[in-house]
Amino acid sequence: VQLQASGGGLVHPGGSLGLSCAVSGDIYSVNTMGWYRQAPGKQRALVATISGKGNITYADSVKGRSTISRDDGKRTVYLHTLRLKPEDTAVYYCRAEVMPSGDYRYTEFWGQGTQVTVSS
Repeated sequence: VQLQASGGGLVHPGGSLGLSCAVSGDIYSVNTMGWYRQAPGKQRALVATISGKGNITYADSVKGRSTISRDDGKRTVYLHTLRLKPEDTAVYYCRAEVMPSGDYRYTEFWGQGTQVTVSS
């Protein structure tokens, strides 16, 4: 199972950015998918999650600015954030709870991280 994140980069304050993360491998099912971020000198923190049933959670810091969505056919989770701030600068990681084929339980997997820098 692999998670491949893409879409990071340098954005000016006030701009917007979209991230995507595709899950690949011999998979039976994908449950909750989400995004986390880690700023320099800080612990990794939740940004947003979306369950297999579509239940969504946002961190207070991005609520109203970020939208998380998923395409189960593509096994991909997306995060779109508006009005970016310098404090959004971090490495963004995707996470997914995956049931590999032949298994009977969900295991968490993480993507490799993508850098988002908000700076003028």
